[in-house]
Amino acid sequence: MFPFSRRAVGFAPLLLSLLSSCAEQAPPTDARRVFRYNQPESLTSLDPAFARNQANTWAVTQLYNGLVALDDSLRPSPSVARRYEISPDGKTYTFWLRPEVRFHDDAVFAGGKGRRVLAQDFVYSFKRLLDGPTASPGGWIFRGKVLETSPGEPSDTAFVAVNDSTLRIHLREPFIPFLGILTMPYAYVVPREAVQKYGKDFREHPVGTGPFVFKQWDEGNAIIYHRNPNYWKKDAQGQPLPYLDAVQISFIQDRKTEFLTFMQGKLDFLSGIRSGSRDLIMYPDGTVREDFQGKFQLQKVPYLNTEYLGMQQDPANLRGDNAETGRALRDKRVRQALNYALNKPEFLAYFLNNVGKPGNSGFVPASLPSFSAALVPGYTYQPEKARALLKAAGYGPGKPLKLRLSTVAETKEYCEYYQKKWAEVGVQVEIDVNQGAAHGELIDNGRAAFFTRSWLGDYPDAENYLALFYSKNFAPAGPNKTHFKSSAYDRLYEQAKLEQNTEKRYELYRQMDRLIVEECPVVAVYYDEVVRLTQNNVRGLTPNPMNQLVLERVRKH
Repeated sequence: MFPFSRRAVGFAPLLLSLLSSCAEQAPPTDARRVFRYNQPESLTSLDPAFARNQANTWAVTQLYNGLVALDDSLRPSPSVARRYEISPDGKTYTFWLRPEVRFHDDAVFAGGKGRRVLAQDFVYSFKRLLDGPTASPGGWIFRGKVLETSPGEPSDTAFVAVNDSTLRIHLREPFIPFLGILTMPYAYVVPREAVQKYGKDFREHPVGTGPFVFKQWDEGNAIIYHRNPNYWKKDAQGQPLPYLDAVQISFIQDRKTEFLTFMQGKLDFLSGIRSGSRDLIMYPDGTVREDFQGKFQLQKVPYLNTEYLGMQQDPANLRGDNAETGRALRDKRVRQALNYALNKPEFLAYFLNNVGKPGNSGFVPASLPSFSAALVPGYTYQPEKARALLKAAGYGPGKPLKLRLSTVAETKEYCEYYQKKWAEVGVQVEIDVNQGAAHGELIDNGRAAFFTRSWLGDYPDAENYLALFYSKNFAPAGPNKTHFKSSAYDRLYEQAKLEQNTEKRYELYRQMDRLIVEECPVVAVYYDEVVRLTQNNVRGLTPNPMNQLVLERVRKH
């Protein structure tokens, strides 16, 4: 493998040598035409069937395409499909493919030249997600949505190649966010030939249709992509994309070293900055300190992520202190009091330099178009109201409320702040810190009565958040971690799934979110934001609430 040094994030002669093969495809390569980013979290696969986390998603997005993609307004727009049509009943989706889209050149194809993408390739790719031996975590994007056989398996007629350029997908019933789901990396197209030839090694020998082609992966050190000379997209002036010659992904795990490497100009951008670096460059109000002004571009945009505290509504699996906590939390007045006791703006300023917005509305984050703080008023800091609710629930100096809050080490400091604010209204909270996997298992199996959690949207529709409170989605099989159950809520959810009028659907979403505010099985602490630092010579790298990394239109000057 290519001998990268973990510290060699700059352009060493050996790296330039590896990149020089781009010269036949573009002008001679230099540092100005290579985009360098770091991936501190583990990257496990370049196969889109396993794009379940940010590391994998960012890496595969440069290599592959899907039928549709999100535009700058987070609306699905044509990609490999030049156009699409949805039947009046909302159950049949027809896609007409572009004839010019080809897979990357690879030895699996005749003469080593990538062939045209056909409708049958999407049928294969989608069925592969659902195939047991593939073991993809992405099968959920189709299960329960497309046509199924009586045992509940997707039907052979769920995905149909009408001809080489026409694909049909048949749903069991209308599901309005379905186009948004098809923009996810799980739905990217892959060639059967490559998957069958490389088998499990397809994870490190990807063959896609995207703006860059895979060149080298030295695990733990670096990944190199080259510009795809046959990419099918062009810009508005007819110039072929991408503009860059290459992409280099490094794997510096230490966040301080990562930040220092960026400040040395050896990385082109950073996404997310941890507390130490955040305090160094930002004031508590979120503005950039004078020492760093002009040294880089700082962008802060809403993120499809809600940080919350969950309260288990099902006592079946609670034991010991968790059982005691669960009993107390089944009183709605107690849940409401815990909401009113938190000063969310103070928390954001103190801990996060105002990166994020206070969760003063419902569970749906501020980055979604259906969000409305005016139409879904939530909980603000009102400690007197919290004390009054606790008194009405039978708690006070002679009978203090005692609770146990489950969390992980990364958020222990946050929980100590919550603990202090709750103590001010007479609630005694013990913090139980667990490893991440153990914490998740406690929650999924209903053994944590009160817990910290976050929900990062899979696709840009409020349904993805509101599904957390649908009674048929109980964890561990579904995302309803609190086992919240309401027949009124379920009716609204089922109605919203079928409503094709956008504004009517948004109003149903808001009704559901108001119900969650009233019953409060969760505390919405804050709606997250994406913070990106970009070098001043980078152009065309625009963040969005999905925190996607799309490099096909990026330039370096």
